[in-house]
Amino acid sequence: MNRRFRLARSADFVRVRRSGKSFAHPLAVLVTYPSGLPSSRFAFSAGKALGSAVHRNRAKRLLREAVRCLLPDVAPGWDVILIARPPLAGADHRAVTQAVAGLLRRA
Repeated sequence: MNRRFRLARSADFVRVRRSGKSFAHPLAVLVTYPSGLPSSRFAFSAGKALGSAVHRNRAKRLLREAVRCLLPDVAPGWDVILIARPPLAGADHRAVTQAVAGLLRRA
């Protein structure tokens, strides 16, 4: 994912988690907060409940790829955090993309 679409600063991450609105799906949780920037920024998180580092990294890769495919349809000006849930570790690309698309539509 291109650097301008990344939510990297810790302060931004905390602001979105504290003040943002969350939307849940069995595979992931999406938290959004308006940023007012010309493009939307994304962060990906996977806790230890998903399993080993291999499973957590795979979950984040699946989420990143789903967002990359859907990026042209995302409205600008939002900070977004996607948090992987344990069932995502066993999901395929199509299911993850559909889950992320549904979360983005709801948000």
